[in-house]
Amino acid sequence: MLIPWRDLAADTLDALIESFVLREGTDYGDAEVPLAVKVAQVRELIKRGEVLIVYSELHESVDLLSKQQWRQRQAEQPDEGSW
Repeated sequence: MLIPWRDLAADTLDALIESFVLREGTDYGDAEVPLAVKVAQVRELIKRGEVLIVYSELHESVDLLSKQQWRQRQAEQPDEGSW
């Protein structure tokens, strides 16, 4: 199930994004990028609709997925409704 980012309290959205950024361990090149900058970048992707907030009833968890990742999971599990 998709969760509209506007339905989340600002601090909840920030915590979700921060958890995602810390978990992903994305390589930003030679220069260290501050956590606040990474969070802001992901927030902007969410606002533009390029990253989706997805609740999985099956896993009872929330995750951030690119629109492409979400479409791929929908194609792989069309009848399960778990994403």
